[in-house]
Amino acid sequence: MTGRARTLIAQAAQTVPDLGPLAETIKWGEPSFTPRKPRTGSSVRIQARENGDEALMFICHTGLVDTFRDLYGDRLHLEGNRAIVLPHGERVDEAAVRHCIALALTYHRRKRHRDR
Repeated sequence: MTGRARTLIAQAAQTVPDLGPLAETIKWGEPSFTPRKPRTGSSVRIQARENGDEALMFICHTGLVDTFRDLYGDRLHLEGNRAIVLPHGERVDEAAVRHCIALALTYHRRKRHRDR
């Protein structure tokens, strides 16, 4: 049930130089992905919904979804400050979703560079 979201996460990770492998864990009963390398990125969790939708869940206090909204608010289904929704049976802008995932997976690395 988490096929499309899982594939997009794997594809996004492959586009990030020096990211390294992702660790997959279970958080709140859902698959969660984060770079194995410490202080690199924020987690991306897959939430399967009863209607067949999948949501890519992000940590709300990072402001990542606000960034996604600034970049792709007219092209993605965003939910509050927590999620990108992948509606079942609908086309999504996969390039935009992969970019958002890459931004999450490099969140701490980019934040360190901004703070210098």
